[in-house]
Amino acid sequence: MVWCRVVQRFSVETTAHSQMVDITPSVIEAVTDSGASSGLCFLHVLHTTAGLTINENADPSVQTDILDGLERIVPFEASYRHREGNSDAHIKATLVGFSEALFIERGSLLLGTWQGIYLCEFDGPRRRQVVVKIVPEG
Repeated sequence: MVWCRVVQRFSVETTAHSQMVDITPSVIEAVTDSGASSGLCFLHVLHTTAGLTINENADPSVQTDILDGLERIVPFEASYRHREGNSDAHIKATLVGFSEALFIERGSLLLGTWQGIYLCEFDGPRRRQVVVKIVPEG
């Protein structure tokens, strides 16, 4: 069996030092463009100071709470050794993670009612690159 792989990239412009950007519409577009009716959708952010997560998209205060919680755990100002001054961003991105995998069923992403896909910016504002790889079933 040979699996077809569809790879797409898209950019995300962030506007704040720490921010969560809903990228669900861009990922849905990549899945739709792939024509896959079922399979897997892999996401990866190509940066060491940004991450990806799936979380609630109904109440924006959830994103604020996540960012505030991460800031309490890993403060911006601390005795880090990294010369660029963004060690907190590297640590936060490592905690959140750089990749996600989702199922595709009936041509759509399998997400829960309240779930959205977020790029998590920890060292912005910047332009970030997200890679989407679709692996159709069969």
